[in-house]
Amino acid sequence: MDGVKNAISKKSEEIVIWGASGHAMVVADILRLMGGYEILGFIDNENHLSHHTNFCGAPIIGGEEQLDVLLEKGVKNMTLGFGDCASRLLISAHVRQKGFTLVSAIHPRSIVANDVQIGAGTVVAAGAVVNPCSTIGENVIINTCASIDHECMIEDGCHISPGVHMAGNVIVGRGSWIGIGATVKDQVRIGAGSIIGAGAVVLSDIPENTLAYGVPARIVNTLSHSSAERTSKHFYS
Repeated sequence: MDGVKNAISKKSEEIVIWGASGHAMVVADILRLMGGYEILGFIDNENHLSHHTNFCGAPIIGGEEQLDVLLEKGVKNMTLGFGDCASRLLISAHVRQKGFTLVSAIHPRSIVANDVQIGAGTVVAAGAVVNPCSTIGENVIINTCASIDHECMIEDGCHISPGVHMAGNVIVGRGSWIGIGATVKDQVRIGAGSIIGAGAVVLSDIPENTLAYGVPARIVNTLSHSSAERTSKHFYS
């Protein structure tokens, strides 16, 4: 009898992933390795031809029109499975307002210090390292083998790409994208809505809404709008 009770108590919760491309595959794999969740399906709000096909071991159930249907069925868990920073901020607010709970996906083979605070909906991929006294906001991506050293602050909606290395006391502002393989010196602040190019070496502060790349990184362009405004007309899959 006790065995039956334990089996019931460990029943997986249903979850839906918004997105049906490469990053969604990574998120699905993490959730399955974590245990505790059953992937009910994927939402693809861009490619309507994909609806009702199989993707990564579960169906693509449809687009945004399925949100109310899911809630009526009692499905309230969701994780975002796409990388665009501005869209993550927009869609996370949208689904929360609807009544969904954003679930974080932390790979069991990542290393996260005991005191690190991680916000809802954040994804920490395989091989990533987050060191003590760091704070990771909501709907952040710490991608494959990225390292975040001590006392860093990564604000909501940031994407820290694969192989990025950050020294201690770095602040990355809301909705910023740090490109693959970039390196960020200690005590640097990267302003909200900025994009750091692949392989850049960031040695000094970067203002808000700025495109910077190179070794050392230099400001190439000032972005005319905040990252959220640049894609406010689109809900990316």
